[in-house]
Amino acid sequence: MSNTLIIVAAFTAKQGHEQRLRQELEAMIAPSLAEEGCLGYQPYADPTRPDRMIIVEEWADTAALDHHFSLPHFAHVAKVLDEILAEPFTLRRLTDIPV
Repeated sequence: MSNTLIIVAAFTAKQGHEQRLRQELEAMIAPSLAEEGCLGYQPYADPTRPDRMIIVEEWADTAALDHHFSLPHFAHVAKVLDEILAEPFTLRRLTDIPV
């Protein structure tokens, strides 16, 4: 059993900002994967709704995720998201179920 933390973040862009959302989320991949404790970071697009995207992230622990939230690239994307999202993004934290 792993003790990693899975994050599913969902985003809906304002009309006309769909491409900007995609670009900003894609720009987060490399710096996030370079962070200690980031085990996975992958955005996905909804093929039927270009205004919707999600990111599935895997972090070694809560401390690694908290550190991610404090870094400049996260602060940048958070500011941009405030401008281009139709509604606040949702963030789900998931952990393994003991089997």
